[in-house]
Amino acid sequence: MSILAGWKCRLVMVALCAASVTAHAEDQLAKVKKAGELVVGTEMQFAPFDFLENGQQAGFNKDLFAEVGKEMGVKVRFIDLPWPSVLPGLEAGKFDMVGGPLTVTKARMERYTYTLPVADATDALLKRASDSSLKQSADIAGKTVGAGKGSAQLDQLKAYVATLPKPPEIREYVDNNQAYADLAAGRIAAVANSMTNIAYVAKQRPETFAVVQPPFGAKVYFAYALRKDADSKPLADAFNAALVKMHNDGRLAALQKKWFGVAMDAPTTMPVPNY
Repeated sequence: MSILAGWKCRLVMVALCAASVTAHAEDQLAKVKKAGELVVGTEMQFAPFDFLENGQQAGFNKDLFAEVGKEMGVKVRFIDLPWPSVLPGLEAGKFDMVGGPLTVTKARMERYTYTLPVADATDALLKRASDSSLKQSADIAGKTVGAGKGSAQLDQLKAYVATLPKPPEIREYVDNNQAYADLAAGRIAAVANSMTNIAYVAKQRPETFAVVQPPFGAKVYFAYALRKDADSKPLADAFNAALVKMHNDGRLAALQKKWFGVAMDAPTTMPVPNY
């Protein structure tokens, strides 16, 4: 090999190495900063977190992500999908994170990177306000109960009903609004969802719905999810830094009061899930 050819070869190798280092340095946070945009996958049928009002997005997530976007110096763009498509979309790299939010569970922590919690996700039952037969959670024995398809609330419901003497029939819904419509129409006896969600629904329609007390689920929290890889950790860290700042200056509590009716426990360190 000639001296000139040798130098050309070395230059090519240096260029390739530089490109490799640059590509490696381009983690998810760097990509978001470069694009000036944080892309979030969600389902806009999950009030009070995400829902459509006169065809426009409304809810806790819209307000919270707007504040986080300001802290990170980026815009936020939401992609609305049916819930069963959201987590596969995250894993396929179609967006940066999931704004569902998700219940924090041990199984999901092995598969996804979670942000810090933003709200209580303890599972409870919503019933018709006129249904005097459903005084406590155990009264769903032998009845028909709805829950979100592919949700952690469905998993909690299945575990709970297995302890009842006569397990109820469980009907799975892709759209929570359809579950609530079936409940109002008397086609099912109750809907299992997080206390946060059903308390909001009952507050909006007190003549139609009521919450069964106490909740039947274990104490769990809602948080947002990212892919579980090294590239996503800097983005999760930046998001969490913004959340802690909002926790400390009262913005998080203010948003909770606005959308949930009450400020909720939101730990600034990740709690160990119960299941």
